Amino acid sequence: MIQNPILPGFNADPSFCRVGEDYYIAVSTFEWYPGVQIYHSRDLVNWDLVARPLNRAALLDMRGNGDSCGIWAPCLSHADGKFWLVYTDVKRLDGAFKDAPNYITTCETIDGEWTDPWYVNSSGFDPSLFHDDDGRKYFMNMQWNHRGPGTGGNPAHASFDGILLQEWSPEKGLFGPVKNVYAGTPRGLTEAPHIFKRNGYYYMTTAEGGTGYNHAVSLARSRDIWGPYENHPDMHVICAEGSDGPIQRTGHGQYVETHWGGHYHTFLMGRPLQGPHGPFCALGRETGIEEVEWRDDWLYLKAGGMVPRVEVDAPVKVTPHAPVPVLHKLGGKLPPEFQWLRTPDTARIFREDDDALVLIGRESIGSWFEQSLVARRQEHHAYRAETSVEIVADTYQQAAGLTTYYNRHKFHAALVTHKDGVGPVLTLMSCPGDWPDAALTFPTEDIALRAGAVDLRVDVNGATEQFYYRQSGDWIAFGPELDASVISDEGGRGEHGSFTGAFVGMVALDITGQGKEARFSRFDYFPGEVG
Repeated sequence: MIQNPILPGFNADPSFCRVGEDYYIAVSTFEWYPGVQIYHSRDLVNWDLVARPLNRAALLDMRGNGDSCGIWAPCLSHADGKFWLVYTDVKRLDGAFKDAPNYITTCETIDGEWTDPWYVNSSGFDPSLFHDDDGRKYFMNMQWNHRGPGTGGNPAHASFDGILLQEWSPEKGLFGPVKNVYAGTPRGLTEAPHIFKRNGYYYMTTAEGGTGYNHAVSLARSRDIWGPYENHPDMHVICAEGSDGPIQRTGHGQYVETHWGGHYHTFLMGRPLQGPHGPFCALGRETGIEEVEWRDDWLYLKAGGMVPRVEVDAPVKVTPHAPVPVLHKLGGKLPPEFQWLRTPDTARIFREDDDALVLIGRESIGSWFEQSLVARRQEHHAYRAETSVEIVADTYQQAAGLTTYYNRHKFHAALVTHKDGVGPVLTLMSCPGDWPDAALTFPTEDIALRAGAVDLRVDVNGATEQFYYRQSGDWIAFGPELDASVISDEGGRGEHGSFTGAFVGMVALDITGQGKEARFSRFDYFPGEVG
């Protein structure tokens, strides 16, 4: 049985690709580095992270990118004996404009070294590459319109101005006519185009409705790749709008026919909990999968309707892996579930010693340039995370510790720092969704510490979280219970400008510019149940 989500925690915009009996999903990473996560499965039930291909400056440098900019909606495909990855590096989110350069890179193996990229265009985001059966390749992306209401091709939202299509080759780049081939359905906000071919039809699947609670997977078809495209009789294949089940915010995926003869479609999804400010998705947009079937050359959910299920029949008898604690004694190679923010120059922000992960304090927590934060996704609605940190701070401008983090407007952090006349102290710093000002709060008084290592812990239980510390003996609660619901898509600015998910991890800052180091010897993550 397949259990949705198949990729829990922040794993948005799933591009689905089959190579023989192997299946791959590539997902967006936005400002988190390295760029793009690629998962592999042979049963559609259990998935393993096998690559983050955008791992050097020639492929990706996001220093200066704003929150929720960076890698949007990759497209993974396989043709000509190699993998092809198309991606956007969005440089601007706010205002009327989007600066969105699009690139293509290739690799013969999924986990190898990917080529330096071809730059393609910047006319919009969510690019995709279709390999036709005659060997020709077609590049598409949504067209972004900065001119305002009444000027675009879809009246639902003028900024989403249709899907552009043009032929592309590695030798010529884009060539021939460029055509706006599809304006979308009345739901609008049409993005994330992917073309596939079946029974003489070109099918275009898109995401529509915005990546909130009106999201949908839409489908159109044409006998000619250049159109015109006719909409699905129901407009959409997947949409949870108006439903009250555990899976919400469904849209943005891709279709694959399996080697078993079945048919499946991925989609992004959210699992909201109820919090003090309304529903919230701390785990961000996750990846789900549903079985689909063909009727009259149109795709439909096999189970009927448009709302995907939590449990889906698997093509083989395999049990989903149960959640287990993940315990790391840090030192040597960074564990694979961890990422950092924006920069390819890791030597500036951390070092992997034999017995510790050493964070080098740089700019403030929330910086868009050099922030020393190494973290992993929150994958469960309830969990406990622990770490051990040692820092000899000389000023309150140097600090290191444990944080639950979404972006510069949404985080809580327990930090070891320095206080004149006292020495080492533990301070609690929060930015509980204050957008756009990012004002800080300090929910409790500082606690004096002894010199040496400090154990830090956070317990997250749905909409609440509690920090703890110890230097010997039992854990001691630090500060009040905090609002965990703000560390979510819906917190602060809201889900239409917050595209990642909650992380938990280690952070160091030194705004004196001296690069104060902090040593982290372990990091443990314990899944739990909301109670």
